Amino acid sequence: MTRRVKFDPDTLERDLASLILTVVELLRQLMERQALRRVDTGELTEEQEERIGMTLMLLEDRMTLLRTRFGLAPEDLNLDLGPLGPLLPPSHS
Repeated sequence: MTRRVKFDPDTLERDLASLILTVVELLRQLMERQALRRVDTGELTEEQEERIGMTLMLLEDRMTLLRTRFGLAPEDLNLDLGPLGPLLPPSHS
């Protein structure tokens, strides 16, 4: 289920974290897709593939840690853009 951003003085820290993590998650997913495209086209050396894979795994781990710290589920980061639908595509996270 998607949701719209609503700021409440009592939950400001969590709401702000949700917004920031949403932007980071969008960028993470875009970087992951770009990396997969580069792997598929053979642009990367094996070492580069390994380094990108490790970096993306670490970023995903940190995102999980931060979501847990602020009591957020992955679906909490998927903003409802009204008629445009959800911000993030379905994820495997």
